[in-house]
Amino acid sequence: MLFQENKAEKWLLIFAFIALAIFVSPLYILGENAHIRVHDNLDSNLAWYKVLAESGMLTGSVHAVIPQIINGQLSRNAFGTEFSLIVWLYALFPTMLAYAISQTITRVFAFIGMYLLLKTHLLKENNWIHLLINIGTSLAFSFTPVWPSGMLSTLGMPLALWAFLNIRKRESMWKSYLALTLLPFYSSIVLGFFFLLSAMGIFWLTDVLRGKGWNWRFLLSIVYMTVMFFIVEYRLVYSFLFDDEPNSRDEYFHARLSFWRSIRLTYKNYIYGHHHAATIHTLVILPVMVLAFLLVLRKKAWKAERMFTFLFILNLALSAWYAFWFYRGWLPLTERFHFLDTFNFARYHFLRPLVVYMLFALSLKILLRSWLKKVVPLLVAAQVLVCALTNEEIIYQTKPTVKQFFAEEQFREIKDYIGIPQEEYRVASIGIHPAIAQYNGFYTLDTYNNFYPLTYKYQFRKIIEKELAKNKTIRIYFDEWGGRCYIFTAELGKRYMFKKNTKKRLKNLELNIEPFKEMGGRYIFSAVPIDNAAENSLSLERTFESDSSAWKIYLYTTI
Repeated sequence: MLFQENKAEKWLLIFAFIALAIFVSPLYILGENAHIRVHDNLDSNLAWYKVLAESGMLTGSVHAVIPQIINGQLSRNAFGTEFSLIVWLYALFPTMLAYAISQTITRVFAFIGMYLLLKTHLLKENNWIHLLINIGTSLAFSFTPVWPSGMLSTLGMPLALWAFLNIRKRESMWKSYLALTLLPFYSSIVLGFFFLLSAMGIFWLTDVLRGKGWNWRFLLSIVYMTVMFFIVEYRLVYSFLFDDEPNSRDEYFHARLSFWRSIRLTYKNYIYGHHHAATIHTLVILPVMVLAFLLVLRKKAWKAERMFTFLFILNLALSAWYAFWFYRGWLPLTERFHFLDTFNFARYHFLRPLVVYMLFALSLKILLRSWLKKVVPLLVAAQVLVCALTNEEIIYQTKPTVKQFFAEEQFREIKDYIGIPQEEYRVASIGIHPAIAQYNGFYTLDTYNNFYPLTYKYQFRKIIEKELAKNKTIRIYFDEWGGRCYIFTAELGKRYMFKKNTKKRLKNLELNIEPFKEMGGRYIFSAVPIDNAAENSLSLERTFESDSSAWKIYLYTTI
């Protein structure tokens, strides 16, 4: 029997790794013709990595700047640490190969981490159905469409939790410390692990208060991983402690929702999740865990299912915390303690993928002891299928491919037409992301970064102040966040991806071109025609189209 069970595990694992290979295969097969996420990906990170690699500042000092962006006022520290493996992937390989390798690393270690966590600490039974739950849950978890440049910031949490729980029980010590040592090199503390580490600190404290002893090994493991992150993320630490120049995050105001809107956001997050920490739990996992909760409620099995009950409540609490972080009742505190605005504590909800998939496994385990046990394999398969269908190549079919987005052939033609070394003039974009121009080597006055000098934000604002005055939405978006330092227009609003088949035109554009010219601005790349260009001291030079591009670019020059 034991041989058969181990054999079942072996074949299930083989199936899982084949499924993982199939899941990432479009990235390798299609390359630049693949469809991938645009938001916080193509519009930012992928261009940043290329700009950083070509800037000569990859290992620059903490005082270094990136010359190509916002007139050299963007700190090198804004592009993250060179100790992160993802930075080197993009420095050593072409963009899409680096992206494919990164996604493969992330998915494989997400699977391994959840598999080890469930097998070691939650589903210790070695029969085929528990193995199916374990491996199926782990596979579905590894398929979730999390933010690509987050790497293992959320998907690496199960591996870290496995390591912490091992150390807490004084088991598998060297393997656990190896995991805690390596994870900081492929994840971010502010985009995931700060919240797990602080949760582990609370867990250790509750152990102490419950009389389980001080467990110094457990505490030191939390401290050890925190120190590792501080070493890896030394640029972030330096900026936080020693950079006192006001930056764009100083004008980020989050507490604006009413009580009832916060309640509604709690419900929305609980049911649908969040795109940066996607759980894909609505169709299958949510009904399963609610059904398991009702079974526990009916049998009054709170103590027997203590872990399930705790996670069920925690899952709801994380959604409420996320929503109420934006509740305007925080204003008195945020006005007194500025860091409550500059650091996004709402991101405790990044723990939800870990919590939700642990809940899924425990819920299925509860269902096994009920009249629903025969449908458990179907539920596992259903969740794997649902998550598999969130593959980027499927859900982003209507978006441009990577090649169409960055449009290198088209922008090479524009560069050649201008005929001046790119470092000798500055450009800005309308209707398309400035990341496209940056990716193609142009020096841009506009950018998408959430950590740049506040003085530059005010300087850039002069260019678009008349447009902001006409549209409250873009005015609040720019003034109270400003991460997208774009040429916003009242007519286009918060839209910045107008493809070449668009019928949209700018009829009443009002820019202040003098501040643009004073900053070195000479050309504007517009995805839509500007009917009153002359009134804005602009002249249409030429339009550029390409079969390999998603855009039609109207090249305007200042008069």
